[in-house]
Amino acid sequence: QVQLVESGGGLVQAGASLRLSCASSGYSLQGYNMAWFRQAPGKEREFIAAIGFSDSSTYYPYSMAERFTISKDWLKNTVYLQMDNLKPEDTAVYYCAADRGEILRSSASEYEDWGQGTQVTVSS
Repeated sequence: QVQLVESGGGLVQAGASLRLSCASSGYSLQGYNMAWFRQAPGKEREFIAAIGFSDSSTYYPYSMAERFTISKDWLKNTVYLQMDNLKPEDTAVYYCAADRGEILRSSASEYEDWGQGTQVTVSS
């Protein structure tokens, strides 16, 4: 298991940008597939993006790729989610997840390790 901690959420106005961080506490992410999900109250957990930490391959649904970008930093052992042109419907708890599978996955049930989430609230 890896221990993941998300940060960077907050309250912003519509149209603003945020960069979320997912840091591994004392574990290397080499060989892991990393992903971001979000969950609004009363709704299903929604896939945003995934990245292979070693090879930098990425996977996004088309709707997410329009405004969100996933990236990583080897030296900081951290995964990021850049979010631009935020909208009220983006309000949710954002989660980082990790697995050691062979391919990038979009199903939350396939991920093994999760952070506790960071709240993003976008006002009109």
